[in-house]
Amino acid sequence: MKRRDFIKMAATGVVGASAILGQPQQVLGAPSDSLYERCAKACRDCEKACQACHKHCAAMVKMGMKEHEKSMHLSEDCMEVCGLCAKVCERKGPMAVALAEACRKACRACGDECGKNTDMKPMADCAKACSACDKACEALTAAA
Repeated sequence: MKRRDFIKMAATGVVGASAILGQPQQVLGAPSDSLYERCAKACRDCEKACQACHKHCAAMVKMGMKEHEKSMHLSEDCMEVCGLCAKVCERKGPMAVALAEACRKACRACGDECGKNTDMKPMADCAKACSACDKACEALTAAA
């Protein structure tokens, strides 16, 4: 190899390396930005569905339907956990994956309970949103 060819090859490598190093790189074993965004959106959607379900269940309990107490409390807890998880995922905070795990547990518990009363729209919507949120959080945690 001639000296001139070697210098060209080395220069190409330096330019390529500086282009790569100048770009923010995805950390190996870290979730992608799109996974954080999908999780945050699913959490926000679930938060809203749980809020509507909580309001519905509170009205049912007030009318004497005590069987809605469990779903009332679970939907309130799930709403809070989803809201926090969404907030941390939106900023890709270091606790996002841990919160996504907690969110999955809250969504499964709430979704299972609300799924018992899918004849009531707020509860059916809540169960559906909880399932979607659980899947989005699972994808985030699996990528970590």
